[in-house]
Amino acid sequence: MRNETLADETGAPIEHRAPLIPEHAGALINMGVGVTVEESSHRVFPSEHYRAVGCTIVEAGSWTQAPAGTVIIGLKALPVMPPMLTHQHVFFGHAFKGQIGAQDLLDRFRRGGGELFDLEELTDAAGKRLTTFGFWAGYVGAALAVLQARGHITKFRRPMTKEALDALLRMKPGEDAPDPHADRALVIGARGRSGQGAQAALLTAGIAVTAWNRPETAGIADRRAEVLEHSILVNAIATRGSVPPFVLASEVDNPTRRLRTIADVTCDMNGELNALRDINTTTTSWATPVRHLQNLDVIAIDNLPSALPVEASHSFSTALSAHLPLWGRTDVSSPWHRALQVYRQFVPTRSFGQMRTAGISTLLPDVPQIGFAS
Repeated sequence: MRNETLADETGAPIEHRAPLIPEHAGALINMGVGVTVEESSHRVFPSEHYRAVGCTIVEAGSWTQAPAGTVIIGLKALPVMPPMLTHQHVFFGHAFKGQIGAQDLLDRFRRGGGELFDLEELTDAAGKRLTTFGFWAGYVGAALAVLQARGHITKFRRPMTKEALDALLRMKPGEDAPDPHADRALVIGARGRSGQGAQAALLTAGIAVTAWNRPETAGIADRRAEVLEHSILVNAIATRGSVPPFVLASEVDNPTRRLRTIADVTCDMNGELNALRDINTTTTSWATPVRHLQNLDVIAIDNLPSALPVEASHSFSTALSAHLPLWGRTDVSSPWHRALQVYRQFVPTRSFGQMRTAGISTLLPDVPQIGFAS
């Protein structure tokens, strides 16, 4: 029988999301796929919900002893041990753009003979990502910007439901609101999933939206004055190469600027990929979500969707579970094939035809199992 293991997210503090929800895990089991789920004290879906649909429940951290051929599915960074990774792993590795720790992670795969199918590289034939939390990242990021401007960010609690967050978005500004008259927001990268989520939150809050995409940002050097005319800026661009800074440090001192709050949803702090590098080069956190810079508030949290774990997990799992039955297909049209090819650019490995097919396809009756490390 095939088997997946869903691993406990020990590398992401207070992470409540899951890459595969119980409903979709049960559907895989009905296809003949074995699904093993690790215990988790913080996952928004209790282990009993997985057990009820037929999953095998094991202790957190058991993925390291999973049988050969098991596919390990997770979300965030793996623990620093073991030093050798022998399984096929599906998670957000952040390993191919020179990020901090990327080489160490790839070396662990190289030593152990495992393979990384980075969820950032799971794409369709046109290169569009198939599995993202983008919409909810944009929604939460823009929502936090509104709450900060209106003086309500201290009322935000994580995790929460969308209904509770929307109730906060509809509140009038508080007496001590930093920007009680915030009425216009600029969303850069508006056409993407994060940009669409940001616009949805802003409209819920009753704030007018200016939507910019590539044509507008291509001439950003001549349009920065327009950026400063908005109360809120949401950076939701997808970065693959160098981008010009959207706001210059010298403009922060501009006494006529209307801009008071920035939500950096993209949150890419890597040099020329950082569209806000002139004013901010480090992330903020849930403990301290806002950085204050001369009457300018910046929010740059790198796991925004975790604030709405039920909604974020459901949409992500819907996308991921649609492609798991294709696991092990060797033709170039397979998104798993494309993800492996990216990995092979950094870590030479066996040919795709020899790829270990760990159990997600009803077309492959002899494949092993999937392990879901929550």
